[in-house]
Amino acid sequence: MDNTFVNQVMSKNILTAEKSTSLQDAAQEMKRLGVGCVIVTKESKPIGIITERDFVTKVAADGRPLFTEISEVMSSPLITIEPDETIWEASEIMKEKLIHKLPVIEDGRIVGVITTSDIVRISSVGSDSQMRKICDQILMRMKDD
Repeated sequence: MDNTFVNQVMSKNILTAEKSTSLQDAAQEMKRLGVGCVIVTKESKPIGIITERDFVTKVAADGRPLFTEISEVMSSPLITIEPDETIWEASEIMKEKLIHKLPVIEDGRIVGVITTSDIVRISSVGSDSQMRKICDQILMRMKDD
């Protein structure tokens, strides 16, 4: 796992939408594509993200109208990682920033998204001895904090 890179694990099934897109249109596209987030763009450049969690905490809980533009509830600035970084680095960023979805950016373009579920999935592959090694590495990192 320590030699696994983001580009080996990330999902390339990404949804982008201009900042003026309505919450309802974004949610419908998320459902249609089976994705858990939308990368918000301004003139095709990534500027933020809206996730399923945002729909609960910033839309439903606050009673926002569905015609609200996604830019009003997006998380910004966009926290990203490059595809040639390790999943350990991705895990550290997610832990520090308290996020579950991390867009992958290359040459200013979104090329994928890595999620905590992706990291759990890759961690659960392999023998018991590999899992022990992974757990030991996690415990060592926790001691460093």
